[in-house]
Amino acid sequence: MFRFAHPEYLYLLFAIPLMFALFVYVRMQSGKAKNMFSSSALFVRLSEQHSSRKGVVKATLVMLAYAMLVVALSNPQVGTRMEEVKQEGVDMFIALDVSKSMLAEDIKPNRLEKAKYEISNLIDRLAGDKIGVIVFSGEAYTQFPLTVDYAAAGLLLDVIDVESVPNPGTAIGSAITQSMKSFNFEEASTKVLVIMTDGENNSGDAIEQAKAAAEKGVRIYTIGLGSSSGAPIPIYNGTGQQVDFKRDRSGNVVLTKLDEVSLQEIASIGKGNYYRATNSQDELDAIYKDINTLEKREFGAKQFTEFDDKFQYFLFTAFVLLLIEVILSDKKTEWLAQYNPFRGILHMRRVK
Repeated sequence: MFRFAHPEYLYLLFAIPLMFALFVYVRMQSGKAKNMFSSSALFVRLSEQHSSRKGVVKATLVMLAYAMLVVALSNPQVGTRMEEVKQEGVDMFIALDVSKSMLAEDIKPNRLEKAKYEISNLIDRLAGDKIGVIVFSGEAYTQFPLTVDYAAAGLLLDVIDVESVPNPGTAIGSAITQSMKSFNFEEASTKVLVIMTDGENNSGDAIEQAKAAAEKGVRIYTIGLGSSSGAPIPIYNGTGQQVDFKRDRSGNVVLTKLDEVSLQEIASIGKGNYYRATNSQDELDAIYKDINTLEKREFGAKQFTEFDDKFQYFLFTAFVLLLIEVILSDKKTEWLAQYNPFRGILHMRRVK
């Protein structure tokens, strides 16, 4: 199987006809100049040593070298073999709280950024496990479904912020329900849900939803972000500068407190564990180590072609052609001129 890694560079080959036209034009102009000075004895002596055919050869070498360089730039590749790659792992959704309370800075730089940092580190460590992310506040939405495309997962994770879900609130139950819709229960795989939130559930019955998920075999882990004593929620202006803290109708600063009790209960129902986030530890790493002890299933096999780069051959050919063009002289080669069948005719024309 043959392909070009960067076929867009092949458009540069369209410059070759322009190079050829330029060469023809220069040759025509050179011919006119010769006719103007044809009676000059000095010009005749100089022109006898110049080989017009070598000029054509040198121009051809340059154009061929250019073509080889373009092909090398396009990086031709040849498929060498087909390999079957089997992958195994668990199906894991991370439900990430993106409510305004996640902007509290009792965990640095804030609760949301701490959570995204841990998820990013987890994605970097994955090998075969499928991962998906659900964002929630007052409602829950799937940011990206279960995938093994970790590069794409990292990009989609970067764009998550507190504006990802328009509905205010913290609906943990809605996040559990959304994960249940996103898991494929027809596949006999180990399913894991990790909930990362400050735990202030204020919408729906998260406990009942956790029970429903556990009945279907979903293992639930929870990570609490924040402090039980509470922290204010900063408010920023359009330039990113903090201008105030969130206040209630009476003008008092609102404190967002970590609700560990409900998170511990949800994790217990889901036969998982509860972790409290800190500035120094990576709680998702501990969860991943626990997940690795679970039974993993083979969830698919894919075939792919491994390609070998061949650009170096064209690059070497271009170098050789340019080297020959540099070494090749414009002057006639006497021993070669002896074998020119038109040599006598050209000499007779000069005499006339």
